[in-house]
Amino acid sequence: MLMLISSLMFYIGLLVFCLKRKHLLLMLLSLEFIILSLYFYIFSYLSYFNNEYYFSMIFITMSVCEGALGLSLLVSMIRTHGNDYFQNFNILW
Repeated sequence: MLMLISSLMFYIGLLVFCLKRKHLLLMLLSLEFIILSLYFYIFSYLSYFNNEYYFSMIFITMSVCEGALGLSLLVSMIRTHGNDYFQNFNILW
């Protein structure tokens, strides 16, 4: 049951990621939701087989690093362009 819930969370996160592609902040939030659903899936899988949770700790550490990198890119984009729309962000300028 827990694995079904986490897979449903994963697909909902993918749907939101595809629908909200105009704003960088909403894309980052949906990516974090996808990472959270994957973490929930790994945790339930490891608890089902009574294994150690060391890999899940490494996974959550790497996802926190990914979130910090995404937020730093968001801050630098807002400082240079004024907003987080991808329509105003042009690489050719």
